[in-house]
Amino acid sequence: MVPATAAQAVPLVEVQVKGDLDAQAAPEVNRLLEEALALHPEQIVVDLADCDTIDAAGILLLLDAHRRAVRDGGAVALRSPSERARRSLRLAKLDRIMQLLPYAVVEELAPAGPVVA
Repeated sequence: MVPATAAQAVPLVEVQVKGDLDAQAAPEVNRLLEEALALHPEQIVVDLADCDTIDAAGILLLLDAHRRAVRDGGAVALRSPSERARRSLRLAKLDRIMQLLPYAVVEELAPAGPVVA
């Protein structure tokens, strides 16, 4: 049996955000993103389908996760943001930095199970 190493990347980790991604929720979502990043995934998908709004703290959190994932050879994508959340992402130009995915695109990759915040 070969032991798992950091060099063996996980293909996909999903973090599901429920409720607003704001200063109040940021510490818990940050904890979950830290756990996801520790797995050295090829891609982290942040599911925003149940997230109504994103404030500046949420934007900074997503940018930091993206920066760290890219530094480690991975990527962060955002899935199914609401129209309000999409507006915030557009204003912060995150839609130019991170990929925005429709729900069906990632559904086919079938992660082991979502991490819910």
